[in-house]
Amino acid sequence: MTTTVQGLGPSGSLAGQPRTPPPLCAARSADRKQRFRRRLERMIGVAATEHNTLVPLRNGDEIFTSMLASIRAAEHTVDMMTFVYWRGAIARSFAVALADRARAGVRVRLLLDGFGSRLIERDLVTLMERAGVLVAWFRKPLSLSPLKQNHRCHRKALIVDETLAHTGGVGIAQEWCGDARSAAEWRETHVRVSGPAVDGIAAAFAQNWAECHPALFDDRDRFVGQPARGTSTVQVVRGSASVGWQDMKTLIRVMLESAQERVRLTTAYFAPDPYFVGLLGATARRGVEVEILLPGPHTDKRVCQLAGERLYSTLLDAGVRIWEYQPTMMHAKVITVDRVASLVGSVNFNRRSLDHDEEIMLAVLDEAFTATLDGHFDDDRSVSRRVDAARWNTRSVSQRLQEAAVTPIRRFL
Repeated sequence: MTTTVQGLGPSGSLAGQPRTPPPLCAARSADRKQRFRRRLERMIGVAATEHNTLVPLRNGDEIFTSMLASIRAAEHTVDMMTFVYWRGAIARSFAVALADRARAGVRVRLLLDGFGSRLIERDLVTLMERAGVLVAWFRKPLSLSPLKQNHRCHRKALIVDETLAHTGGVGIAQEWCGDARSAAEWRETHVRVSGPAVDGIAAAFAQNWAECHPALFDDRDRFVGQPARGTSTVQVVRGSASVGWQDMKTLIRVMLESAQERVRLTTAYFAPDPYFVGLLGATARRGVEVEILLPGPHTDKRVCQLAGERLYSTLLDAGVRIWEYQPTMMHAKVITVDRVASLVGSVNFNRRSLDHDEEIMLAVLDEAFTATLDGHFDDDRSVSRRVDAARWNTRSVSQRLQEAAVTPIRRFL
């Protein structure tokens, strides 16, 4: 377990800053990665792939630039799915890029969640469809039975020419533009992927497309092989809305139970069930350094934040450190473990992601990639406020009542 040095953070609050641990030797690092890999493969039943290249993209300036460049360079196929497709200049930029490629003869498919993308401007849909883009809607609310209304497609994926993919947490809306420089520019993490793991991301798209459209593939799908592109080992895990224990729960459970040194969790919406609250606490109590980075004053869903705040005392008593990001909305979904393993994708640490929604997550075994994400965590923590246990336990009656009020609906948050 790492030691901490107490000092004042940039917000002026008392902040326990963990010291950077010494670097792992190559043999120990390899052992850790192999342990994670075999546990994940056996518990989830999905083989990891080797020889991938992953590029972490931070915030809209990097994410949208990379995604739009990939679309504009497409020669054969573009498959894109998203939960949020709203309004603004960036929404139009994507519509124009997709329409342009369709006019050029590229097969372009766009899958929109029927609830999350309901605010899209209709003229953009018309623009794309007239250009030849195949637009499909996942479970439009008005056409669903009540039992399906709550199960949404929260996956975000872009696959170009079957060889390049993007996935993570970004939505197509003005809120994600910029570089988290103000409250109007959300903080996000996305990943560009090349190599064999692209097939797993493409399968996530195909799984949801099959529900919405009669043609699963056509003669422009070449089903090309995936050559070696890099050194990252990646397992692509898909979560689907159903009854019972989900693969996403197994994924996170294996990571937490396998951690030996530290766990760093960043999430936009934190409202786990009692099992995962207990698991986080148990992980900290056995000597693992557990840090959770959450939205602060700029959260876009206060009701979900209240559901998470109700859990603070239990976690703080177990030794978990909780930080609240101050500059803008924190929308990233990232977990790093023991400096060798990372989870990044669309999954929030809440019951909606783990119980109800279609999700995708990359389990990455790569020290350099994990180090980059840990560096992002360090940067984000430097502009975050640590939740002090003593001060939190003296919070107002009004705050406590608000927390209690959301308890009956937390399974839907």
